[in-house]
Amino acid sequence: MYALARSLLFRLDPETAHGISLSALDAAHRLKLPGMLGGGRRVDDPVEVMGLRFPNRVGLAAGLDKNADHLDALAALGFGFVEVGTVTPRPQDGNPRPRLFRLPEKGAIINRMGFNNAGVDHLIDNVRRSRFDGVIGINIGKNLTTPVEKAVDDYLICLTKAHAHAHYIAVNISSPNTPGLRNLQFGDHLDGLLGALRDECSRLDRASGKRVPLAVKIAPDMNVDEIALVARALAANGIDAVIATNTTVARDAVAGLRHGDEQGGLSGVPVFEAANSVVRALRSQLSELPIIGVGGVDSDTAAVAKREAGADLVQLYTGFIYRGPTLVGECARALAK
Repeated sequence: MYALARSLLFRLDPETAHGISLSALDAAHRLKLPGMLGGGRRVDDPVEVMGLRFPNRVGLAAGLDKNADHLDALAALGFGFVEVGTVTPRPQDGNPRPRLFRLPEKGAIINRMGFNNAGVDHLIDNVRRSRFDGVIGINIGKNLTTPVEKAVDDYLICLTKAHAHAHYIAVNISSPNTPGLRNLQFGDHLDGLLGALRDECSRLDRASGKRVPLAVKIAPDMNVDEIALVARALAANGIDAVIATNTTVARDAVAGLRHGDEQGGLSGVPVFEAANSVVRALRSQLSELPIIGVGGVDSDTAAVAKREAGADLVQLYTGFIYRGPTLVGECARALAK
């Protein structure tokens, strides 16, 4: 069913197709028919990571459901956890369209969405109403108009509002589509941001009696020395997990293809090896820190390879768009073995 739907949807503009797909998924969920699109019963393979119990190791990466508008419908496809966002304090439109491009020859997507979202209050309202019994992560970022030197203020606003409603909070400092954002991955910028977030999250934990882990999402476009510096900053600031990785700005794998030179972040199969290299480097530096591996997972074999590289959990995004809901159960069953 999904293969037929995809053949029709891929004739449309990618962003239009994205909206139609999620609306159809909502309708199937309301009618209790997730199996129509290939979704199935959730694989039961519980694991404890970050002090949280995950029903299985397969999650949906941030970016697909930016506002948690479709949280329950997506969760019904068998995910053990769903990460929503990236969300910012104030609503923003993101970059001008077109800003989403398919590269089917490589199982890839380029996006320059620019943190388009309806604002943190809208997302929190949706999460509050959700009936999903798995783990919910809320991915936070900064508004485009907020200077990088004041980015911590935006992250703190989102953290404070999300804390009571998230199982974990992911700090996105690695999108290539917000100017200057990736500068937050290094040096004093990184230490200042992580230190402030760790202090505030600990204060909120004490006030609420609920511990909410902090994860940080990093880019694949770093060398070994840069990864080591990031690893040290994560450890020094008591961060609970790292998400590796976001999209890449590299284009070698898609050179010469239609849309291959579009600006934005490249995801899917071309980022698989680069993301795995980051996972391996992080694992060598941080033997105990949980790693959520994301980037290029389009099969059960790829999910297992991500786990063997050192990831504790695996997230899907571009592979999910190309393969559909059957990929969720396929990966979860492989990881359960």
